[in-house]
Amino acid sequence: MSHPAALAAASPGGDECLEEDEDELEPGLDEVEAEPEAGSGVKAAGGTRGAVLTRRGITLRVLLRDGLLEPARGVLSIYYLGKKFVGDLGADGTITWQETGQVFNSPSAWATHCKRLVNPAKKSGCGWASVRYKGQKLDQYKAAWLRKHQPNAPPAEESLASEGEEEEMPEEEEEEATREGRAPVPEPAATKKPEEKSKKQQSKSLAEPAGMDHGPPGKRLETKPRVPVRYCTLGTRDSARNPQTLVEVTSFATINKFQPFNVAISSNVLLLLDFHSHLTRSEVVGYLGGRWDTNTQLLTVLRAFPCRTRLGDAEAAGAVEEEICQSLFLRGLSLVGWYHSHPFGPALPSLHDIDAQMDYQLKLQGSGNGFQPCLALICGPYYHGNPGVESKIAPFWVMPPPEQRPNDYGIPMDVEVAYIQDGFLTNDVLQEMTLLVEFYKGAPDLVKFQELWSQDQTYLDKLKGSLASRTPKDQSFTHILEQIYSLLKLSS
Repeated sequence: MSHPAALAAASPGGDECLEEDEDELEPGLDEVEAEPEAGSGVKAAGGTRGAVLTRRGITLRVLLRDGLLEPARGVLSIYYLGKKFVGDLGADGTITWQETGQVFNSPSAWATHCKRLVNPAKKSGCGWASVRYKGQKLDQYKAAWLRKHQPNAPPAEESLASEGEEEEMPEEEEEEATREGRAPVPEPAATKKPEEKSKKQQSKSLAEPAGMDHGPPGKRLETKPRVPVRYCTLGTRDSARNPQTLVEVTSFATINKFQPFNVAISSNVLLLLDFHSHLTRSEVVGYLGGRWDTNTQLLTVLRAFPCRTRLGDAEAAGAVEEEICQSLFLRGLSLVGWYHSHPFGPALPSLHDIDAQMDYQLKLQGSGNGFQPCLALICGPYYHGNPGVESKIAPFWVMPPPEQRPNDYGIPMDVEVAYIQDGFLTNDVLQEMTLLVEFYKGAPDLVKFQELWSQDQTYLDKLKGSLASRTPKDQSFTHILEQIYSLLKLSS
């Protein structure tokens, strides 16, 4: 599988960093990298050798050859806008990104690629100022080489970092994430080379589509109202702030930007995830399958895959996710997002949801297929603030914070979506609905559908009313839905 325009970072442009054109210097270094003979002297300028081995000409191969660095797995890292990237240093001076197995010829190429995944507007990577070897910036190793081999050379200027980069996350970023209640990005498993990755393997790039409380089975979630806050009131990350704080979404028009992709969602997707969300007082979660058209920039969501598992049950989750991976692969679909519910609250993302979504966006973008959006849907089935019986299903996407404020939260953006009414209800959807009823049967947090949801409507009436707005054009399936509703009555 070839790597498209996103990998143009291998030959970055712009003059933001002194090291940006080092890739062009490197091929000819074999002829001039031999250690100078004792007493021969190395001038910073004048001779050919001195002209190449200026600060810009010092490469990872030079530092490896002279023993300042050693090749090893996981010794290189980048922290950018709250995200961490880990790489292996090869004996030949190449960098292998552990997430995808992609190989880069220089720190600048790797840094530019990673930073563009988080912030597509990023023009260059400032590699030597951004990449760390065992926790220390490569710049420092380059300076050490110059002090040893060119002691009479004038002091080198500090590498130019773009605005805000001096504030990048320190090595303790993961510990801070734990203290703040953020979900750390799961460690990626060893991956094959990008060209060997199938759709089935790509679908595993979202390790666990959670972002919610991992309470014990049957836990009834807190129904105390949570008052949403505006994003502009959040400021810098604060470990004292509750990660379950709800945040109002921002429209692209408000910040004078265009939505970077279009979205179309099948009505069967909404029907199935709405049904799933109604079944239990606990939060539920699932995957979204579909297709991404790079030519039209259209993301089409065609199928919902409910996770029939309890949050926190890692063993069962692994089996369910493997089954979903198989289903995606067999249907020729790609993983395009995830959904979860806020049973009694508004369909707005929490701080925890925002961080989880940012992680998932990064995973899909880093899958070797160039830019691909990752969509998040939140369903609020029983929130009494909804205008009617229909559940609010809210799509959102996260924009990285401004570069000059890298420690801020990501910005939850409202996504405009086109909803496509399906012609009929597929057997897949009906089977999933039946399996969900069976899974939650007898559960302590199963909704009691005969009880009143409002003064004149039961929870079952509420469910039926919400699904009625998402049914296909062909109404011949109605009797089958009634059978499923009867099963629900019996199970609760």
